[in-house]
Amino acid sequence: MYDLFIRNANLPGGRKGVDIAVRQGRIAAVGAALQGQAAREIDATGRLVCPPFVDSHVHMDSTLSLGLPRLNASGTLLEGIALWGELKPHLTQEAIYERARKLCYWSAARGTLAIRSHVDVCDDRLLAVEALVQLKRDIAPWIDLQLVAFPQDGFYRYGKSEENLRKALKMGLDVVGGIPHFERTMEDGRLSVQALMRIAADEGRLVDMHCDETDDPLSRHIETLTAETRRHGMAGRVAGSHLTSMHSMDNYYVTKLIPLMAEAGIAAIANPLINITLQGRNDTYPKRRGMTRVKELMQAGVPVGFGHDCVMDPWYSLGSHDMLEVAGMGLHVGQLTGLKEIDACFGAVTEVPARIMALEGYGLEPGCRADLVILQAEDEMEAIRLRAERLYVIRRGAILAESAPREAVVRFGEETRHLDFTRKNLG
Repeated sequence: MYDLFIRNANLPGGRKGVDIAVRQGRIAAVGAALQGQAAREIDATGRLVCPPFVDSHVHMDSTLSLGLPRLNASGTLLEGIALWGELKPHLTQEAIYERARKLCYWSAARGTLAIRSHVDVCDDRLLAVEALVQLKRDIAPWIDLQLVAFPQDGFYRYGKSEENLRKALKMGLDVVGGIPHFERTMEDGRLSVQALMRIAADEGRLVDMHCDETDDPLSRHIETLTAETRRHGMAGRVAGSHLTSMHSMDNYYVTKLIPLMAEAGIAAIANPLINITLQGRNDTYPKRRGMTRVKELMQAGVPVGFGHDCVMDPWYSLGSHDMLEVAGMGLHVGQLTGLKEIDACFGAVTEVPARIMALEGYGLEPGCRADLVILQAEDEMEAIRLRAERLYVIRRGAILAESAPREAVVRFGEETRHLDFTRKNLG
C-alpha cells in the first residue's frame, strides 16, 4: 500500500511510461507498470514529471519592494544600488518577512521548492537576517531555503562587514558570500576573496560569491576564487555567481581560466534575466549582453546553475519567480539550442543547482524525497518552450499546489479548435 501513485509519467532524460510510487514522503519505487494500490493516484498521461525547480540565486530581502522608495527610472545597476541604500533605513523586519513569504507562495505555485537567497549583512541591525532566518524555519515544511551571508557593500569597503557576517552565520545563515569586484581596488577584492574563503573553510561552510558582475574584462576575481577553492580543498562546495566579466574577456585568457575552474571543482551560477538587463549599459553598438560563457563552461564540465536573482525590486521591475522563464532566457542568450543543450538548460534550474546547494534527497530515485512537479509538457524542450503549466506540485508526497491545464479555444466560423500548444495536441 502506497500513499501516492503517479502513473504514465515521462521523466527527464527521455524515459517514458514510468510509474512513481510514494510512501511516507519518499519515493518508494520507480518503474514501468508498478503493482500495488495507493490512497491517491494521478495519471500523468505522458506528461513530464521532474524534481522541483531550484533557484540557486535570488535576493529575498529586497524582493517585491518595487517602487520603494521610488522606481528605478534608468533601470541601471547603479541606480538600483542607490535605491537600496535609500530604502535600508526604512526597512522593518516585519516588512522584509512578509514580502519574502509572499514570494514563497509564488515559488510554490511555480514548482520552485528550493531557494538560495543572498542576505545583505551590511545593515548593522541585521533585520533581513532575522526576518529570513525566521522565514526559513516557518517555511521549512514546504520550501528548502538556504541563506547566504552577503556583505553587499563590500567586505572591506564597509567597515563592519566581517563582524556582521560572522554574527549572521551564528544567527542561522548557511553560506559565506562576497562581492570582490565592489571593493575599492582590485587588490582589496583579491584579499576579500582570500579572507572569506578562510572563514568558510574554518567554519565548514559552502561559498557563493557574487564575482565579477561587471563589463570590465580585467575583473578576474573568479581566478582567485578558483585558486582558493583548490588551496582549501573545497571542490564541490564553492560557486561563483554572475561572472559577467567573462563575457568580455579575451578568448586566450578564458581558455586558461575555464579549465582551472573545472579542475578546482568550482560551480558557476548565471542569472540570465538580470545579466542581460543590467550589463552593457554603457555600450553603443555592438552591445554586449553580459551573460557569462554558459556554453563553454558546460562543455568543460563546470556545473552551471541558473538563478532568477531579482523579482520586482530596485534592480528588476518584472518577474514572477518562474524558473522556466529563466531557463528559456538562458537558452536564447547563450544560443543553447542543440537538443542536449536545451536539456542542460532544464538541468540548470533543477538537478545542477540542487547539487550546487548540496540538497539532501533530491531526485527521482527510490529513497529520494517525494518532491515532484507534473508539467503540462511532454519533455524538457516543450516545458521550456511553453513555460509549461505546473499541474501538480508535490511536497513530501502531499499536493502543495495544483493548476488546471491551460487551453485556448479558437473559432474560425463553424470550425472550433481546442489548443494547448503541446506537440501531440497542436491543431
